[in-house]
Amino acid sequence: MAYDAFALRAPLPRAWRTPLALAAPLLLLGVWCLLSYTDMVSSAFLPSPTEVVRGLLQLFFEKQLGLAIATSTKRIVIAFLLAAAVALPLGVAMGAFEPVNRFFDPVLAPLRFMPISAFIPLLIVWFGIDESQKIAFLFLGVFVYLLPVVVTAIRAVPQEYVDTAYTLGATRWQVIRTVLLPSAFPEIVDSFRVMNAIAWTYVILAEAVNPGTSLGYLIQLAYSHSKPEWSFAGLVVIGGVGLLTDAVLRGLSAVVFRWREDTRG
Repeated sequence: MAYDAFALRAPLPRAWRTPLALAAPLLLLGVWCLLSYTDMVSSAFLPSPTEVVRGLLQLFFEKQLGLAIATSTKRIVIAFLLAAAVALPLGVAMGAFEPVNRFFDPVLAPLRFMPISAFIPLLIVWFGIDESQKIAFLFLGVFVYLLPVVVTAIRAVPQEYVDTAYTLGATRWQVIRTVLLPSAFPEIVDSFRVMNAIAWTYVILAEAVNPGTSLGYLIQLAYSHSKPEWSFAGLVVIGGVGLLTDAVLRGLSAVVFRWREDTRG
């Protein structure tokens, strides 16, 4: 039987994976080179790859890019850990106990539909313009999306598992600890990758006020100095660091939940 590459949910042959993964980036790079090196588009709008690399080196050696990456990464890690520390126990309680869900959901659910950027003035009033304000903003951006994922993951555990545990004499706490959490945790950890991406998309907004030496500061510097190559270089750095942290989370998930990887083949 001939292989149908577009069969629904069909696995892709290993030999196809790398070429297909490289095709779109190489095509995008080719179009970028064509437009920029032939002056079809002004460098003020689209700097060439060479100019972006030069700008990246300037930021690294002249504008403390390494320190900026470390500062922004530290803020994201702290906010992410704080959001997880609050969302995990609260989400488990809301998913396991309906009275807890009914109590908190009317207050927390609307937050998901509010633009997080609108909270910046309030956070400045509450926390000032220093580090606390930036971490609070990133915390809020991650928390409002992580919490419903935890609640949904807990509720998605089949009721048969819970009933079987009760039949075997488990207490309520034992059911949570040995049934709900182990069953839901793989999906929750997978969601960390999405939350990590959300945090990196918010970092520039978080650092819009009194950014210090950070990626947000370098992006503002590029704008104030009319340096589009610096802007492109900053975006490349943010995307690269985001992909690196995503790879770390993906690797952690593969190690911790190796049994799930085995069942997927």
